[in-house]
Amino acid sequence: MTQTIGFIGLGTMGRPMVQHLINRGHRLKLYARRPEAFQQEARHLVEQGALAVSTLADFATDCDVIITNVLGTADVQSVLIDHADAIIHSASPDTLVIDHSTIDPIATQAIARQFAQARVQFVDAPVSGGVWAAEAGELVSMLGGTTAACEHAVSIISAYTKAQTRVGDAGHGQIAKLANQIAQTVTIQGVAESLTFARTMGADPQAVFEAIKDGMGGSPMMSLLAPKMIAEDYQAGIAARLHAKDAAIADEAATHAGQTLPCLQQVSALYAELLAAGDGDADTSKLITRLASRSVA
Repeated sequence: MTQTIGFIGLGTMGRPMVQHLINRGHRLKLYARRPEAFQQEARHLVEQGALAVSTLADFATDCDVIITNVLGTADVQSVLIDHADAIIHSASPDTLVIDHSTIDPIATQAIARQFAQARVQFVDAPVSGGVWAAEAGELVSMLGGTTAACEHAVSIISAYTKAQTRVGDAGHGQIAKLANQIAQTVTIQGVAESLTFARTMGADPQAVFEAIKDGMGGSPMMSLLAPKMIAEDYQAGIAARLHAKDAAIADEAATHAGQTLPCLQQVSALYAELLAAGDGDADTSKLITRLASRSVA
């Protein structure tokens, strides 16, 4: 069924998502905080019939579904709740709001409660897979919300996801995504340490990688990032600043819940160092360079 979908967040992930929705025959309304995006990177979407909107005011009035895919907790709160022109002020009752951002679960639950009071459905549906999966329509999504709202969301986001799992009520999608990011970032650190160990001990890191990649220590993350670490090729596939953000959110949430996760704390601190060194836009594989400063003379 064709629906009018408002989409906010036209970055490298958002643009292919919008393209898949257009391909499904939906009507799209787009908002970007940088209006010039509609003459630049998002121009092709407008040329295919998507309506570019310059302000948030009245953006939601005739939308059946609104999707956000922005950077952090404060960005989501501003667009959906806190701003004078935020979506909550103009969305019609029974509108479905889907948030694909990776943000704090507690803040997500607060957003959901405010939308519920306005009789607006809300689903947190963070995604995993990166830009290539967004382009291929093969993202994985973890959903939090009521069963009915999640079923409606799946009917929309199936345009660009290959798997969708309702984890629980609002906020539980974010919990699942942060669990995913903990596993990812700790694995990246493990790959970095294994290759550093091999090189320090005098072995060829490439040969070691070939020897272990198909064993129990191997993983999709190792196969993706070990070659970049070995070649010192840090052109961004996944920007380090994104993993840094997610690790910090997960660490803060765990601390708030009274839980200490030592591996997460360490990798979050290393990502913070990477950002402080000006490498936030480098590939996340550049995490390996933080080990050089810890070598013993």
